[in-house]
Amino acid sequence: MRMLARSDSLVTEFILAGLTDRPELQQPLFYLFLMIYIITMVGNLGLIVLFGINSHLHTPMYYFLFNLSFIDLCYSSVFTPKMLMNFASKKNIISYIGCMTQLFFFLFFVISECYMLTLMAYDRYVAICNPLLSKVTMSHEMCSVLTLAAYAIGFAGATVHTGYVLKLTFCNANIINHYLCDILPLLQLSCTSTYVNEVVVLIVVGVNITIPSFTILISYIFILISILHIRSTQGRSKAFSTCSSHIIAISLFFGSATFMYLKYSSPESMDQQKVSSIFYTNVGPMLNPLIYSLRNKDVKVALRKALIKIQRRNIF
Repeated sequence: MRMLARSDSLVTEFILAGLTDRPELQQPLFYLFLMIYIITMVGNLGLIVLFGINSHLHTPMYYFLFNLSFIDLCYSSVFTPKMLMNFASKKNIISYIGCMTQLFFFLFFVISECYMLTLMAYDRYVAICNPLLSKVTMSHEMCSVLTLAAYAIGFAGATVHTGYVLKLTFCNANIINHYLCDILPLLQLSCTSTYVNEVVVLIVVGVNITIPSFTILISYIFILISILHIRSTQGRSKAFSTCSSHIIAISLFFGSATFMYLKYSSPESMDQQKVSSIFYTNVGPMLNPLIYSLRNKDVKVALRKALIKIQRRNIF
């Protein structure tokens, strides 16, 4: 809060423009994104509980999935309630402090997710390409250290971005052309130079997209090479099916994030970028439980057992 107090901004509140200003679309979009949010909350919260109560799911893969579900659950909740309010009200106001807080936590969870997806890809690489060393390489201690590192990088990135945004001065313009407080729409409102901020965005975002993307790509190349050596056609087919769904989810997240942050931004292009950002802010967290877990045999068995226990308790 001390950082917020030092800001020279003249603006005390912002107005979130939302996804669209067309009145006839407000109600349908409200119900659509409410449904997406409910599915996201139920799916990710359900997986967190499932991983917690099933001891046979306490492996590196499910440990990272647990953290991915936690991140998706949190960062969807950072902005979605405000987004839904925008569809239901004529003017969606957010305070200056509220906006900076939302920006920080949104960036923290998004950057953390980049590295959590990277850890999951690396874990799959170790499990498939070096199965004999997997228990040593991905020990409980190592998984904990890697997870803490992912959160630490997310915290550092969010602190840097938010810190530089707090140095900007916002004079009169206070309408954010977005459904959340994000870096690029805020830079467009500043009445002081944003050159340093743009350089920081290019460097930090570039690093946080390039390094995870490259690591994931290399991991899956080695995974696919290993899959091609599987003699069983059924085994190859199953492995390809699993990997392809993972690659689609990762491409969706990193592709839309790249379009949003590394593409030249102008007020005219912000509408396109808002639509693009939906894929990593709303669609991704909803699909991750389906793609990474509900297609998994172990998770299906654990879910079936949990449902049977619930039914028995209700009967007796």
